[in-house]
Amino acid sequence: MTLREYLAQQQRLVDSELDRLVPPETTPPETIHRAMRYSLFAGGKRIRPILCIEAARAVSPSADGVVAAACSLELIHTYSLIHDDLPALDNDDYRRGKLTNHKVFGEAMAILAGDALLTLAFQVLAGLNTTDDRKARMIAELSAASGSVGGMIGGQVADLEGEGKPPEPRLLETIHRAKTGALLRASLRLGAICAGAAGDQYAALSRFGEHVGLAFQIVDDILDVEESSEALGKTAGKDAQQGKITFPAVYGLETSRRMAAEECARAHQVLEPFGERVARLHEIADHIVRRKS
Repeated sequence: MTLREYLAQQQRLVDSELDRLVPPETTPPETIHRAMRYSLFAGGKRIRPILCIEAARAVSPSADGVVAAACSLELIHTYSLIHDDLPALDNDDYRRGKLTNHKVFGEAMAILAGDALLTLAFQVLAGLNTTDDRKARMIAELSAASGSVGGMIGGQVADLEGEGKPPEPRLLETIHRAKTGALLRASLRLGAICAGAAGDQYAALSRFGEHVGLAFQIVDDILDVEESSEALGKTAGKDAQQGKITFPAVYGLETSRRMAAEECARAHQVLEPFGERVARLHEIADHIVRRKS
């Protein structure tokens, strides 16, 4: 099976589980569930859930509840996108090639849809069919990765407050290791915890997540400069317009490309102890660096 076929297969698996976990549009109050589903099923690549599933497979051929655990990451990610697009933050009209949530449902409902997805993520983890210890560790990990101290919210705050400031490497790293990197690293960690990883396995998968997370953000920053809005499914060039601190702004495009490749190489290296069990993780790391959207 090619990587494209594999990713499509895994996307269908994740989408089927998300459909099961999220209340139908007909469940009262209908508007909030329509809004939640509108953004959740708008065509995401499901990279975070797939990384979670593959991390679990690297540890054990079968891990109870890993697909549902993986879906909690997509619920958090989608909530963050809905809120990030709001007028008070990035004020974007399009996401994944479709009108953003607040453009369709209004700002109030978009805020509530994001809140509902965030809340549901932890309800999903709490209901997993696994040990209480593993559930507690996964909830703690996802909370920290989404939070204000070194997590996604903290990174978003630093990103917002950094607009218009001189591009500076230390602030750039602070923003992106938290805003994007923390949740990507958590994707690997949740899979590892769910499968009962040993300490060395957990550490290696965590490091892989850190390297892949940084590579992902570097490439995102490059694509915002080089690709069209049609290719990206969102407004291109917004980083420069808003004076955001990005890798191209700090290092330039060529150095940024080299940095992404170096992070990918480091990601490959930390997986060596797993052997053939992580072939797909190797492919996904390369895919993240080579993607055009």
